[in-house]
Amino acid sequence: MTAQDIIIKPIITEKSMGGLQENKYTFKVAKNANKIEIAKAVEELFGVQVASVNTMNVRGRAKRVGLSRGVTPSWKKAIVTLAEGSKTIEFFDGMM
Repeated sequence: MTAQDIIIKPIITEKSMGGLQENKYTFKVAKNANKIEIAKAVEELFGVQVASVNTMNVRGRAKRVGLSRGVTPSWKKAIVTLAEGSKTIEFFDGMM
C-alpha cells in the first residue's frame, strides 16, 4: 500500500483543531492500516517526524430517511502526534 492509500483525508472538526496546539493531527485512514504504516505514511507525505500514533475504529451509525433505513460505513481514525521540534503540517496552518 502506498502512503496515499493509507491516509485518506484529514478530519477537520472543532475538537481536532484544538489538538493542533499540542502538535496532534487527526486523519481518516485505511481500515487495515496499522500504527507503523500510518506513521511512515505521514512522514513520507508531509516530511515531519512522528512521535506517536493513536488509532480508533469508528462504528457506523444507523440512519433513517422516511421509511428507508440504512447504516453509515465504519471507518478508522488516527491521531498523530508530531515529535518536539518537528515542523507543522502546512495543510493545517491556515485553520488555527
